[in-house]
Amino acid sequence: MPLEGQGSGIIIDPRGLVVTNNHVIEGASQVHVGLKDGRTFTGEVVGADEATDVAVIRVNASDLPAAELGDSEALKVGQFVLAIGNALALAGGPTVSLGVLSAKGRPLPGTDFIFEGLLQTDAAVNPGNSGGPLADLEGRVIGVTTMMIPYAQGMGFAIPVNTVKKIAQEIVETGRVSRRWIGISGVDVGPQLARRYGLQTQSGFLVAEVVPSSPADHAGLRSGDVIFGAGGSEVRHTKDLLMAISKTNAGQPIRLEVDRMGNRGAFDVRPSEAPRVERSDGR
Repeated sequence: MPLEGQGSGIIIDPRGLVVTNNHVIEGASQVHVGLKDGRTFTGEVVGADEATDVAVIRVNASDLPAAELGDSEALKVGQFVLAIGNALALAGGPTVSLGVLSAKGRPLPGTDFIFEGLLQTDAAVNPGNSGGPLADLEGRVIGVTTMMIPYAQGMGFAIPVNTVKKIAQEIVETGRVSRRWIGISGVDVGPQLARRYGLQTQSGFLVAEVVPSSPADHAGLRSGDVIFGAGGSEVRHTKDLLMAISKTNAGQPIRLEVDRMGNRGAFDVRPSEAPRVERSDGR
């Protein structure tokens, strides 16, 4: 028997482009899009990205009421936000809940590909909100709701809109998202971490693990290295490194500046296509 599910979406282009979550449309044989004015459309999935949980749908329509997209980099923790969506698929139209932006840069379980991390909010987020907007009080979309933790109180998460813009553009232009990967994991360096491990630098990316036979392994990177520069740009946080790697053309090397136990050097790493990411958030 066919299964039916519901979620929310955001019109980002009046010519019929709608953004939602990958997990909302994943495995769907048909996608039906309903507007608040009662109109319904059959949607075509343009493409989806499992790692960031973003999907783009196209409907055969024009002059649709498109949302205004904001700037997630300009957000301040503590500001009021609105979560809008089809919560619990209740009859009577979309629901709106008010809360605050609790945190920025939260990691997405199972992946490190979101450049900005997730937005956390205490605005009520329930099943059916997925794919709907997190908005500021001026009505600008600042994120796309992606998940909530059922055993926690007041913890909902959204994909920053700047990430959504980038991913959606790639999907529309090519039908897929291509990422560069070098095969390392680690953490941001801060003063406390630097003191604990006796590091010579107060910022950067501390390599905790190097995947065997990965581009980083072939280039000679090791656990304990601190990356403080990439492609000519300073690396103070993880997102700086990820952004620099993402801008590298296929087959081209990126020069990483590294501090290794107080000795500084440079490594040329050739990123490869990122392996498929398996989600582990329990959805």
